[in-house]
Amino acid sequence: MDGALTATAQRVGEAALVERANRGDHEAFGALVDGRLPATFRTALAILGNEADARDATQDIFVRAWRNLPELREPDRFAAWFGRIVVNTCRTAIRGRRRRIIREISVGALPDEGQQLPSLAAAHDDRSAGLDILDRALDRISVADRTLLALHHFEHLSLEMIGEQLGVPAKTVKSRMFSARRSLDRALKVERR
Repeated sequence: MDGALTATAQRVGEAALVERANRGDHEAFGALVDGRLPATFRTALAILGNEADARDATQDIFVRAWRNLPELREPDRFAAWFGRIVVNTCRTAIRGRRRRIIREISVGALPDEGQQLPSLAAAHDDRSAGLDILDRALDRISVADRTLLALHHFEHLSLEMIGEQLGVPAKTVKSRMFSARRSLDRALKVERR
């Protein structure tokens, strides 16, 4: 079967699941979740940069989707609608994370004054060091830039599909993507110093 026909068939099948789920069919919604769970978690992880936060956000995303499903008027637009929920939920999680109070515990307060803790000076291999630099650089750029980069490079969405999810034209996404890449490049240079 041709790739375009396969994508069309998937959208039609997904629209049917959305209609069934909208009528309260839990199995249909479960099928929607099963089809989107891995990609949703990867996107949340790429945007949030923290596995625990990404797991929480992924759960919140599907709860919001279930609760707000009756508001979706066009079942064939589910992908774009769901994408907006993903992005908005991750943005909300980041705002909430900023409000958390972090309490540091003195190493001296630990039994044996922290002698049992692994050394932070443990050597990293080149790949993990590179990933650490990338993680820190991603933390330095704005949530909007990180979101664009995650959707395009981790989820392999086209500029048009990202535009649908964000509610902006593809040309705007292209311009913002250029700026996001420049921001990441600057952040990488800072982290490599």
